Amino acid sequence: MNAALSARALPRLCVLMLLLVFLAGCSGTRFVYNRLDFLVPWYLGDYVSLDRDQGRLLKSELQPFLAWHRQEELPRYVALLDRVEGKLERELTEADLRILAADAEVAVFRLQERALDWMLALGEELREEQLAEFLAGLREQQSEYEEKYLERDDAEFQSDACERLQDSARKYLGRLQREQKAGLAAACDDMLRSDSLWLEARGQWIARLDHILQREPGWQDDLREALARRGETVSAAYRSTYEHNARAIQLAVVALLNGRSERQDAHLRRELGKLRRDLLALVEQGEREQATVALAAEQS
Repeated sequence: MNAALSARALPRLCVLMLLLVFLAGCSGTRFVYNRLDFLVPWYLGDYVSLDRDQGRLLKSELQPFLAWHRQEELPRYVALLDRVEGKLERELTEADLRILAADAEVAVFRLQERALDWMLALGEELREEQLAEFLAGLREQQSEYEEKYLERDDAEFQSDACERLQDSARKYLGRLQREQKAGLAAACDDMLRSDSLWLEARGQWIARLDHILQREPGWQDDLREALARRGETVSAAYRSTYEHNARAIQLAVVALLNGRSERQDAHLRRELGKLRRDLLALVEQGEREQATVALAAEQS
C-alpha cells in the first residue's frame, strides 16, 4: 500500500488531511476531522481493496497517527493562522506570501513523512494482486487525465485556471469587484500551460513506483528516498513553469488582498476566525480525550 499510495493517494491524502482542516474554514471542519478514522479507510478503498485483517491493521495504525496530528500539528496550524492574520494589519508583500506558502508546504511534508509510517506498515501486508490493482488504477487514471486535460486548447486552460482562482478568492473575500476579477484574469493570462508537463512527470512517477513495488529487499527505504527527492527528479521545464505560474498567482493574490474593501476585509477575518475556532476546539477536544484515557489507565 505504501508505495502505491504514495504516488497519487499520498499527495491527495495530504490534501484531505491538511487542506480540509486548514483551508476549509467551514462549519463542517470539526465534523470531517472527527471522522477521519472512517474517511481515510473509505478513501483508500478507491485505490485498493483491503480484506478484513488489513482493514483492522489500518485502523490500529491510524490511531497514533491521528493522535499525533491532533496534538502536534493542529496547534501549528493555529499559529500559522495567527501569522496570516498578523500580516493583514499592514500592506502584504510578495515575500510575506512566499514565507506563508513555504510554512504551509513544510506542514504538508511533515504530514507526508508521518503518514508514510502507517502506509509502510500496511504495505507489508498487501498481496501482489492488490499492488497490481493499484497500479492498474493509476494507469487508468493517467489516461483519463490525459483525455480530460490535454484535449483543452489554450483558451480553455486559461479559463479553467481563472475559474479556480476566482472561486478561491470569493470563498475568503466574498463578492469580487470588476477590477479585482480583471486582475485575476490578467494573472491567468500570464500563466504557462503545465498540464502536459505535470502528466509527463506523473507518468514517470508511476513507472518508478512500478519498479519499487517489485518489493526487493530495502524497497521501503527506496520509497522514502524517492518521495524525498521527487521534486528534484522532475524536468527543468516543469520546475520553471511551476515557479513562473506560482509567482503570477502570488502577485495577483498580493494585489487582491492589498486592495480589498472594508466589507471584504470583514468577510476574510470572519472566515479565518471560524477556522481558528474550529481548530482550537479540535485541539481542546483531543486534550480532553487524552486526559480521559490517562485517567482510565490509572484506575485500571
